[in-house]
Amino acid sequence: MIMMLSGTSDARQLALAIRDAGYDVFATVVTEHAAEQMAYVGLHAHVGRLTASEMVQLIQQYAVTAVVDASHPFAEEASRQAIQAAEKANVPYIRYERKESIITYEHVMFVDSYEDAAEYAAEKKGVIMLTTGSKTLHIFAEKLLPLPGVRLIARMLPRKDNMEKCEQLRFPQENIIAMQGPFTKQLDIAFMKHFGVTLLVTKESGRVGFVDEKIAAAQELGIETVVIRRPRLSYPVIYHEFSDVIEALARESKKKEEK
Repeated sequence: MIMMLSGTSDARQLALAIRDAGYDVFATVVTEHAAEQMAYVGLHAHVGRLTASEMVQLIQQYAVTAVVDASHPFAEEASRQAIQAAEKANVPYIRYERKESIITYEHVMFVDSYEDAAEYAAEKKGVIMLTTGSKTLHIFAEKLLPLPGVRLIARMLPRKDNMEKCEQLRFPQENIIAMQGPFTKQLDIAFMKHFGVTLLVTKESGRVGFVDEKIAAAQELGIETVVIRRPRLSYPVIYHEFSDVIEALARESKKKEEK
C-alpha cells in the first residue's frame, strides 16, 4: 500500500497514475472537498491534518510500503511531518513537486516570506490583490487593512471556514473574491480591471497552480507583482515527473523483494 499526501489536482492525477501502475494507494487530504474529489475517481482518502505520529499509525494500520509526498509546494509543515513519519516507520519517502514557473516579467519583486510580501505591499499602497489563499490572510490583513491609501482584495476558495476567518479579521466583504479555480488569463485580467488593481501578490506555485496566467495578466496590464518564493526544505529525494515517482516506487519494491 502506498500512502500519498495529496489535495491538489496534479497530486490526484499522480495517485491515479500510481494506481494504474499496479499499486494500492490511499491519500491523505485536508478538506472534505478534496476527499470527495478522490472518491469521485475511486480513491480512498483520510481527511485531516496529520502529525508525524498520526502518519506512523496510518502507515502501520495500512501496511504502507512507501510515502509519496505530493502536497502543495507551500505545505512545508505537512512535508516535514511526512519526512519524520517515514523515518520513524522505516519506509521510503518520495517527494513529488510540480515544476516551478519561469518568470521573466521585469516588474516582479521576489520575496522569501509572506511577511516580506506584506511589508513591500505596505510601502507601495494602492489596490493590492492577494492570490495567496486564506491560510496566511491574517498576515496581510493585520499589516495592510489599517493603512490609509490601501484597498486589499483577497481571492480564496468559497469555503465556510474562509468566510468565517474573513469575518474575524474584519475583512470587508466587498473585497472578497470567493471562487474555485482554475482561473484563465482573461478572467484574471477582468478581476484586475474591475478592482483597479495596482499590485498583485502571489506564490510561486508552479504552472499547475496557474501562476503563469496571473503573471501574464499582470504583465498585459502593466501591474507590478510580488512573488513569494517556495520554502526550501531538505527533501531526502525529489522528483518532478510522474514517471520518475513510479520508477522510484518500482525500485523500492525490488529492494524489498531482494531482502
